[in-house]
Amino acid sequence: MMITKEQLIELNLLYKEAKPSDIIKKAFEFSHEAVVTTNFRPYEVAILHAVNAVKSNVDVVWCDTGYNTPQTYRHANEVIEKLQLIVSLYVPQQTAAYRDVVMGIPDVNDPKHALFSEQVKLEPFRRAMETHKPKVWFTNLRKGQTAFRDSIGVFSMSKDGVLKVSPFYYWSDADLDAYLEEYSLPNEFKYFDPTKALENRECGLHS
Repeated sequence: MMITKEQLIELNLLYKEAKPSDIIKKAFEFSHEAVVTTNFRPYEVAILHAVNAVKSNVDVVWCDTGYNTPQTYRHANEVIEKLQLIVSLYVPQQTAAYRDVVMGIPDVNDPKHALFSEQVKLEPFRRAMETHKPKVWFTNLRKGQTAFRDSIGVFSMSKDGVLKVSPFYYWSDADLDAYLEEYSLPNEFKYFDPTKALENRECGLHS
């Protein structure tokens, strides 16, 4: 899908203060070949609910690293059941038990960390996108999370030419808390990402 830089700039200006539902509807004007990606981290339920409310049969791609907490797995099951989501689960080709023996979870300064990130997150994600071949990709990226994310806006293009849409881009945690309360949605904070040492570090999936 070809969208010029000029079109992206215009979209981001027009939809900077738009409601998430209006942003999502606009995205579907470009294509209905869409996915929502999630790892069921805190506040992910908002994007899952918002997209599902506009179009209920959008594929949800969950790339599970294998290192989620029990609380996150229970939360994921609760959200999937509550929203009746169509989830495609992608996992690493190696088990966490095997990886624990051969490398463990390397420190981010360890040369093996790049291979670790590739195995648990990047390869499963590429496999998911190659399988679904979406033209629109809904995410819950928000301004203020990382330096890279500060630069993208509500609408951006992925490095593979997919229209990436972040309907809650300008929302704060307080805004999302209110959204979750309004729609009686669960949240969960005991989340662990083994590819990140710091919250504001990119793993390579979005950058």
